[in-house]
Amino acid sequence: MQLDSTSGSQQAPLSDAMVDAMTALAAPVCVGLDPVVDRLPQDLRQRKPEAAIASFCEGVLDSVAGIVPIVKFQSACFERYGAPGVEVLTQMVAAAHQRDLLVILDAKRGDIGISAEHYAHAAFDLMQADWITANAYLGLDGIEPFLTAGQGCFALVRTSNKSAAEFQESKLDNGMTIAQRLAVCVAQWGAGYVGRCGFSTLGAVVGATCPESAISLRQLMPQQLFLVPGYGAQGGSAETVRHCFNEHGQGAIVTASRSVIYAQAQQGQSWREAVAQEARRFASEIGSIAGLQ
Repeated sequence: MQLDSTSGSQQAPLSDAMVDAMTALAAPVCVGLDPVVDRLPQDLRQRKPEAAIASFCEGVLDSVAGIVPIVKFQSACFERYGAPGVEVLTQMVAAAHQRDLLVILDAKRGDIGISAEHYAHAAFDLMQADWITANAYLGLDGIEPFLTAGQGCFALVRTSNKSAAEFQESKLDNGMTIAQRLAVCVAQWGAGYVGRCGFSTLGAVVGATCPESAISLRQLMPQQLFLVPGYGAQGGSAETVRHCFNEHGQGAIVTASRSVIYAQAQQGQSWREAVAQEARRFASEIGSIAGLQ
């Protein structure tokens, strides 16, 4: 499902592909692959870590393909194993594309100039990811290289971790929170990258655990796709993500990782079947909240 990112040859912004894929499956969701060896099925733990992770991820991809439109790979889970881990990550991105899944590389890059360009090259040209997450603290200099590469980027705006509010909810002299001020910037930076769907290839990470913030952030960023982590294991629910969608039920991609990929198998059920069952439940619940099902 990846589009050609060579300069001048990309036919449409990836935001269009993302919206089309979610609409086709009536599932504005993403499954995150955050493989941790100690949590893998018992039969996989006997293998070398890279081999275990590869087998697990391939099983998850087989289980969720056709149910969800997007997967998100947590780069750290692969990078910790060095070059072999990065090789597995690259292979799994290709495997996801073979199953018609769009790919977000959750790498949270944050640098400027040639360093950011190198990160963009690695993510998009070498690993062939469609989207990447990035830290916006350095300003447009740290974001623009990912946009000019022709793919998509989600800037961290209001994250779902417990200590996020210490910084992101701090008030400025004008009464805005830091997250709201950053949202204004992201809306401006992404204005030149809007597709026919009305959304930009510069999106925003807005956590499922902060529904009050989501209301104001959606107003400030009407053209941004929200990548919404925190559903499931972190405490977010279908109700807490409702305000991340616009009035037409669009604009949000709710992501779940542990609650799906480590779904508990029932008696007589394989772990792959359990993952597929939980993915269906997840897609149905969020699709209903968005008014797509």
